[in-house]
Amino acid sequence: MKKSISIWSFQESDVRKCIRLASEAGFEGIELALDRTGNVAVDTSEEELFLIRKEAETCGIQIHSVASGLYWDYSFTANEEEERNKAYETAVCQIRTAKILGADSVLIIPGAVGVDFIKGREVIPYDTAYERAISAFHKLKKTAEEYEIQVGIENVWNKFLVSPLEMKTFLDQIDSPFVGAYFDVGNVVYNGYPEHWIKILGQRIKKVHFKDYRREAGGLCGFVDLLAGDVDWKAVMEAFEAAGYDGWCTAEMLPPYSQYSDQIIYNTSASMERIFRKE
Repeated sequence: MKKSISIWSFQESDVRKCIRLASEAGFEGIELALDRTGNVAVDTSEEELFLIRKEAETCGIQIHSVASGLYWDYSFTANEEEERNKAYETAVCQIRTAKILGADSVLIIPGAVGVDFIKGREVIPYDTAYERAISAFHKLKKTAEEYEIQVGIENVWNKFLVSPLEMKTFLDQIDSPFVGAYFDVGNVVYNGYPEHWIKILGQRIKKVHFKDYRREAGGLCGFVDLLAGDVDWKAVMEAFEAAGYDGWCTAEMLPPYSQYSDQIIYNTSASMERIFRKE
């Protein structure tokens, strides 16, 4: 397993400082994120991206993936065609950005049926959402194959692809070696068991997010530090081993600490080392 940290785990906005902190904390890799503004944005020049890549290489950190929060604004399953087109354009930009940064994958949210934590978000009929998402990813896989960038579809709180069997079927219908699952361990704990997902998805898993979740807290408040929640980490690691997964595991820590925010990076690094030991 290779240890990585998500840019969303930092309160620091300067990507270069985050890269240096990740290195100091003992991480091997980092997952950056495409946004509207900032160091890695939709209009960031190729030259600027190369400078970020060089900074990471100097620090001994691999930028292995690029995520994006823009899919909460632009959904592949939206009723408005213009919004669906923006989601597709974002994904293409994300793939190109990943290639320039030296990453081999992108994390993409496949759309949504409903999103409880976004007030006023439209609700899409499930069958309609499925049809739109399948259509979008059949198209997007051609770009992924052209750039040789893995597209990882994440399981998130979107009331869509809510079981491992459904995610498996969805990926098999897309039928591309460059489209798989970006499996988030913590996101399934509120209504399931991550070790079951890992067994069923198997070789379809391209990348992994590490989070922990405490069921009794509920909602977004349930996300806690690694080893402080209800994830059965021994069972999870055994499932990964059985599935033959030994790639990147990226900690996405939510929420950040209110004081000494850099400490969560060091604590997470130590917790991941303990999880990897499987003892």
